[in-house]
Order: sequence, then C-alpha cells, then structure tokens
Amino acid sequence: MKLIYFAWLRERIGIAEETVTPPASVTDVTSLIEWLKGRGPGYALALAKPEAIRVAVNQQYRKGPAPIAASDEVALFPPVTGG
Repeated sequence: MKLIYFAWLRERIGIAEETVTPPASVTDVTSLIEWLKGRGPGYALALAKPEAIRVAVNQQYRKGPAPIAASDEVALFPPVTGG
C-alpha cells in the first residue's frame, strides 16, 4: 500500500510518502489510521485527531469504514479551505 502525506501531516510524520504492508486486521480507513498511530511518536502526533484528517483512496475521498486493499494508494491530508 502506498501512503502519501500532505501539509502538516508530512511535517509531523517526517516523510512525504512510503510503501507499507499493514497487518491483515487493517481493512478500512479507520483501522489504517489506528495502526499508523502506533508506528511512532510522529505518527501519533499527526493522527491524534483522526476526525480532522481527510483521506483519499485511489484519488477518491473516503471515510472511516471505507474498505482498503494492499494495492491501494492512500493519501492523508488536513482539511482544505478554498478562497
């Protein structure tokens, strides 16, 4: 699974993207975020408020129970404002 981090998520985690192999228990967006939070202090800090994180799976917005697969590209980013 390819993960891409944007804006302050990237800054707190310390990388822009990575390829991971989550455990079999990671089957949806919610479980992915929970698993990532356990990967270290940068992840825990960046993902402390999962309700503030926006997620796109294969370039389509998804929420909590949306399923994910090992072959997916998952982008995580803070809320975006327009102007």
